[in-house]
Amino acid sequence: MAAREEETLKKAEMEVAADDGVDYEHDSKETVLQRYFLQEWKLVKSLLDDIVSDGRVSDPSVVHKIRSIMDKYQEEGQLVEPYLESMVSPLMFIIRSRTIELGADSDEILEIIKPICIIIYCLVTVCGYKAVTRFFPHQVSDLELAVSLLEKCHNTASVTSLRQESTGEMEAKCVMLLWLSVLVLVPFDISSIDTSIASSSSLGEHELAPLVMRILGFSKDYLSNSGPMRTMAALVLARLLTRPDMPKAFTSFIEWTHEVLSSRTDDVMHHFRLLGAMEALAAIFKAGSRKVLLEAVPSVWHDVSGMIKAGTAATSPLLRKFLVKLTQRIGLTCLPHRTPSWRYVGRTTSLGENIALNATNRNYQLNQSLSLENSKSELGTDYREDEDMDVPDILEEIIEMLLSGLKDTDTVVRWSAAKGIGRVTSRLTSSLSEEVLSSVLELFSPGEGDGSWHGGCLALAELARRGLLLPSSLPKVVLVVVKALHYDVRRGPHSVGSHVRDAAAYVCWAFGRAYYHTDMRSILEQLAPHLLTVACFDREVNCRRAAAAAFQENVGRQGNYPHGIDIVNTADYFSLSSRVNSYLHVAVCIAQYEGYLYAFVDELLFNKICHWDKGLRELAAEALSALVKYDAAYFANYALEKLIPSTLSSDLCTRHGATLAAGELVLALHQCGFELPTEKQKNVAGIVPAIEKARLYRGKGGEIMRAAVSRFIECISFSHLSLPEKIKRSLLDTLNENLRHPNSQIQVAAVKAVKNFVQAYLNAANVSSSSITSKYLELLSDPNVAVRRGSAMALGVLPYEFLANQWRDVLLKLCSACAIEENPEDRDAEARVNAVKGLVSVCETLTQARENSDVQTGEEDLSLFQLIKDEVMISLFKALDDYSVDNRGDVGSWVREAAMEGLEKCTYILCKGDSVTSTQKLDDLESIPEPSNSNVAENSQTCSFFDVMLATNLVCGIVKQAVEKMDKLRETAAKVLQRILYCKIIFIPFIPHREKLEEIVPNEADFKWGVPNFSYPRFVQLLHFHCYSKSVLSGLVISIGGLQDSLRKAAISALLEYLQMDEDFNNRSKEYMLSTDVLWVLQQYNRCDRVIIPTLKTIEILFSKKIFLNMEAQITTFCAGVLDSLVVELKGTKDFSKLYAGIAILGYMSSVSDPISIRAFSQLLTFLSHRYPKIRKASAEQVYLIVMQNESLVPEEKAEKALEIISETCWDGDIETAKQQKLELYTIAGLDAGPLKASNKVSTKDSDKKLVAADENASYSSLVESTGF
Repeated sequence: MAAREEETLKKAEMEVAADDGVDYEHDSKETVLQRYFLQEWKLVKSLLDDIVSDGRVSDPSVVHKIRSIMDKYQEEGQLVEPYLESMVSPLMFIIRSRTIELGADSDEILEIIKPICIIIYCLVTVCGYKAVTRFFPHQVSDLELAVSLLEKCHNTASVTSLRQESTGEMEAKCVMLLWLSVLVLVPFDISSIDTSIASSSSLGEHELAPLVMRILGFSKDYLSNSGPMRTMAALVLARLLTRPDMPKAFTSFIEWTHEVLSSRTDDVMHHFRLLGAMEALAAIFKAGSRKVLLEAVPSVWHDVSGMIKAGTAATSPLLRKFLVKLTQRIGLTCLPHRTPSWRYVGRTTSLGENIALNATNRNYQLNQSLSLENSKSELGTDYREDEDMDVPDILEEIIEMLLSGLKDTDTVVRWSAAKGIGRVTSRLTSSLSEEVLSSVLELFSPGEGDGSWHGGCLALAELARRGLLLPSSLPKVVLVVVKALHYDVRRGPHSVGSHVRDAAAYVCWAFGRAYYHTDMRSILEQLAPHLLTVACFDREVNCRRAAAAAFQENVGRQGNYPHGIDIVNTADYFSLSSRVNSYLHVAVCIAQYEGYLYAFVDELLFNKICHWDKGLRELAAEALSALVKYDAAYFANYALEKLIPSTLSSDLCTRHGATLAAGELVLALHQCGFELPTEKQKNVAGIVPAIEKARLYRGKGGEIMRAAVSRFIECISFSHLSLPEKIKRSLLDTLNENLRHPNSQIQVAAVKAVKNFVQAYLNAANVSSSSITSKYLELLSDPNVAVRRGSAMALGVLPYEFLANQWRDVLLKLCSACAIEENPEDRDAEARVNAVKGLVSVCETLTQARENSDVQTGEEDLSLFQLIKDEVMISLFKALDDYSVDNRGDVGSWVREAAMEGLEKCTYILCKGDSVTSTQKLDDLESIPEPSNSNVAENSQTCSFFDVMLATNLVCGIVKQAVEKMDKLRETAAKVLQRILYCKIIFIPFIPHREKLEEIVPNEADFKWGVPNFSYPRFVQLLHFHCYSKSVLSGLVISIGGLQDSLRKAAISALLEYLQMDEDFNNRSKEYMLSTDVLWVLQQYNRCDRVIIPTLKTIEILFSKKIFLNMEAQITTFCAGVLDSLVVELKGTKDFSKLYAGIAILGYMSSVSDPISIRAFSQLLTFLSHRYPKIRKASAEQVYLIVMQNESLVPEEKAEKALEIISETCWDGDIETAKQQKLELYTIAGLDAGPLKASNKVSTKDSDKKLVAADENASYSSLVESTGF
């Protein structure tokens, strides 16, 4: 069989390889399996073939490969099941054959079977033991073989508890137990199989066969195990002890369990033994015949009830689960197996019949009613027979315990109890089943906890699925199910009830599968609005999906339901995954159908507007406004009447949600063209004053109320609601107070409201525009940072009329607010960000208004554009250098990001200004869309606002940010540059080397500019161009010398790749251009550790890569400049990273030409007496390497002594000793103990090799003084 399947699979593989376009519909089963199921079957098959051919696992990695493949199918085991026989059969054959060959007592056999058992057990975990054990060998002779193997495994202990490091001990025990669970079912008396019995007379009448004793012995041991062996041992015992020839063993085991259950020992081992005994009893009562088990019921029930009363299982959910499981099986044992005649049986299970019912509905109902009348008389006799059934006395206790299990705190216990209720009820009479149903319904009382409601729902679902819930009982059941669908109990800052709602949806799903459509018609009409309400508005995604699935099941099985298919297609699994989509799209789409709108409105008004989750309240308000279009009058009269009083509720959640919803409703009504009555407008206008009068901004929740009030004012401003002057002033004061609030969300909401409120209600006729603008200008210099933040944003949203008379003051004030404050205590990054955004917004407002009107043209327009060029652009360029840091990190990055976006907008403004002032010149520019470098100067004369210098500075500032260390800023900078280069509104002229920039930054939307390995190789090419190179390098060194390893590697590799390219630009060496740029960075950022430290690290890395060493003549100038910078930068510094980098650079420069090497070596020696021991030690290591490598610095005859001094001196010890040894090294090197004057002029004569002190500046003491030591 296996060989034939293998041949078939090989043919299928060849077919798949030969033709990928085969007809899937007519493929063979093997081909389909190969294509769609276990995709790695070829690899698994080859690995298994190697194991089979070798008769064992030769390579341990094979086991890990197969296990890693199977782990991917953990949730989809059915995909592996078609291959189980091909995998399990050969592996079990190896175990069986090698055990017969080597013997079970052999030590080698364990090493063979353990890796194989790991593979088999992996399949068990994926597909389940029932699917795998079908392919285990089950010859009678294998029973003793398996027992011997299990005993051999039983005596070994696991090396580790980690699954990845397992060597197979645990897996071998599990597989042997599963094999044994199959073999104990052999249809022969086990005593006749046991070869240890010499003759039948040697076995006593009351003695068990030795083979059985061995099985019972290790099975009891495994029942005390905490691993999977416990479950498998219980399975073995259940199948063994329920055999017809095992009454003695069964009685003996029941006695043993009585001892275990009666014991009150309180230790860990006893607890596991108790779990094992309970699990074994539950398995036995499942597998055994009723006749055998009835004798053991009194004893077992006595022990179980004793444990329940003693509270032994109170702390163990697993033990309570086994108790409930055993209890229900005892109850099933006490009741005879029967199918009750009163049970409800569905009339049809065919979807096709349900669809066809519409045409024959009337005739079928008539025939159905006649058949029901005839059947009632026939069933009457059966009902009377049911009532005469004998019910055991303990059944009441059993049902009571199962009902108590429905209230348990753990879901697994409740679920087991629910299934028990269903199974036991299926064997009861109709009257007793009604009593059980009544007891279940009592669980839904308001005083019960969420566990009772959840357990009750599960029990109702089980009763419905089994046809034990008659249609006559459905009306009272539906009432509690509807309550459960909306069950949500607030507990502190959260609520409980999602599991109850999910279970209630499961009940509705069970209704759809269990009942005939005529019985469910009225029920479904009652349930559908509630199910869709949960599907659209529940907070939890699992509840939304469960309710939608229940509705879909009912629509599919109950036949013709109005708009059912359309709703199912709208509220599908994926559309409900997003809460926002569910609220604002799915619900709005469903509400168009009759019967759902008002149910949705009630749910939002009474449950979701007052929900504890702030985000849900905001969504509910938006959803409510989205439904207005279906019945505006209803919302204006009913919904607003409910919401207005709720805005003053004592409950924070209620008043917050009501305030938001009221504003959204007013706005939606305005958008629908519905005009509110005067009295209603008056009531709405009084909401905010009433909130302020009640002082609801104070205390807990004041912040979210302020944000809600701001949104409310924004909505009524959009709606142009009629307001008295007094209320207008009050609302403006409220917004100004919110602008001063330190919470940024409140400020943002207030700014949005101010923008619309000023446009709607304030104008020159009723308020002085200059007073509002002057007030905000004055607040820009307020010592309170929150006030500065709010006023900057407020200025940015003021309309043109409020800025027209003071635009110059506004722009200049905002420009000054963009700069870093002089007083460190006043510095605030958020205030500067808001100032930048406000400044750009004001520029856009001023220029757009003047473009669209003829107001104030001429010289004033020119002065506006000139001010933007001279002040605004300069302020934004300065903002690009904001690298402020506080305890939150690089907060200056927020300012830089805003500045880049602002520069982009201001660039468009200036270019548009040029086009307005000179149309003819604009035509000239358009005729040359890409100006070359040769006529840039000429074109710059034709443009008065945006010129070459501005364009160069703009690109320089952006590309610098594009190569720095923050991913977000790099991505923003690249996208800003991309938009500038390819702007469709207006062409941006005068950009140097535009062609190369467009090559580096193409017009593609899907580029990942934040990825270092992608962006750095592109932007580093700008080092070619002198106008950009300094800016690019000043940003690149930050990344190369930064702390992030992956960023450093990407940046340095891009730089090295650029340097190794064969191109030569303008006859200059790339290394020379780079060296001049490095010196510029050192001079430009003198004493700025943020840039200098990474620059020094960059120089160190470049020296280590042999960069700059091939520049010949230029190396002297470069090294002299670096040395001069080091003198200044290392003077008195306490930064170890800076000192380490400087020392390493001095070490590298000591190996270049003589004049530089002597200066570097001399300066390096000064660090031998540094105040920090680690620096002295690092310097000594560098000196040691230099003396060994550079023979020109120390005479050959003295080099050995110098090395001896360096190696034997404890440089991180006493500093006085270090100073003495340093002076001795000076003497050995022939250097006078005097400094070198920092100069770019270096002598090139060999006679100047030994520097002799000629004046006080050439002395060693001066060098010590200059370096701060």
